[in-house]
Amino acid sequence: MKKINLEGKSLLVVGAGGFIGGFIAAEGLRRGMKVTVAVRESTSRRYLTDQRLEFLVLDYDDRDSMTAAIAAAPRWDYIIYNLGATKCMNYVDFKRINYGYLRTFTEVLTETGHVPSRLLFMSSLSALGPGDEKNYTPLSGDTFPNPDTRYGQSKIMAEQHLEHFAGIPYIIFRPTGVYGPHEKDYLMMIKSIDSHFDFGVGFRKQMLTFIYVDDLVNAMFDALEAGVENRKYIISENRAYTQKEFRDIVARELGGKWVIPVKLPIWAVWTASAVAEKIAKWRCSTSTLNRDKFKIMRQRNWNADISDAVAEFGFNPQVDLREGVHRTVEAYRAAKKRK
Repeated sequence: MKKINLEGKSLLVVGAGGFIGGFIAAEGLRRGMKVTVAVRESTSRRYLTDQRLEFLVLDYDDRDSMTAAIAAAPRWDYIIYNLGATKCMNYVDFKRINYGYLRTFTEVLTETGHVPSRLLFMSSLSALGPGDEKNYTPLSGDTFPNPDTRYGQSKIMAEQHLEHFAGIPYIIFRPTGVYGPHEKDYLMMIKSIDSHFDFGVGFRKQMLTFIYVDDLVNAMFDALEAGVENRKYIISENRAYTQKEFRDIVARELGGKWVIPVKLPIWAVWTASAVAEKIAKWRCSTSTLNRDKFKIMRQRNWNADISDAVAEFGFNPQVDLREGVHRTVEAYRAAKKRK
């Protein structure tokens, strides 16, 4: 397959204000693309400061205003759709945001003549569900999706919309846990280890996989350059880690701190998740710890088979967990100094 030159092509990044969005926009500029970032009126632009960026303000809950905004803009050659919710006050919001917004967006693209050459959709490894938790067979392109979380179910609905109804050439990425500077959930784990405690869920072996944000973003553009179409890919570092390995790597980067590993029984974590969720709803906010996230934490097998991505667009992650944690901890320390 002939490699596509992205230089000079136009790119729309949907969901550009989040953790990954700023990295996508920056990489698009680095590759010589004309980058437009789609944001809400209220979206923080903290990581979108490059003067070369164009801004498109979209209200995903107002179809008419979205249609008018997109119709008034030039057609983009490529779209990376990174918009999504990982935690919600109400579970129905997962479907509304992760599936409903995508469906409306793709319908508007068709109606306004803005169908791109490719739309790359950021799904999640959670779309596949727990997988084999006895023999720890890696999750792969052949794994039948059976998500057990509202988050995962909303992602598989969005995938199916692209596959069967949207009529737009697509690429679907199913990344495992994404980490790096500015990410918050893994930062909580680093902060906990920095405080000498590492909390684990359950007593059975758990295999964890990770992907550093730079490797994920590079993979997006490599897939676009390769010209792959209507395909789904698992994106991960090409190995798994135990909780102890993760803890030891973080502790070493924090200066060799002593850490007390605390294994919490499943029932205790479920109880804490339910209580935290109720408190968050009472405060009209979201909680990182909730019953949907509990199911993700309970999952034992996050082994990932990335062979399809390797074979079809040369995916080759460069940042292993040790180096990625080093970069993340350095950013964490720099932020502590600024405070």
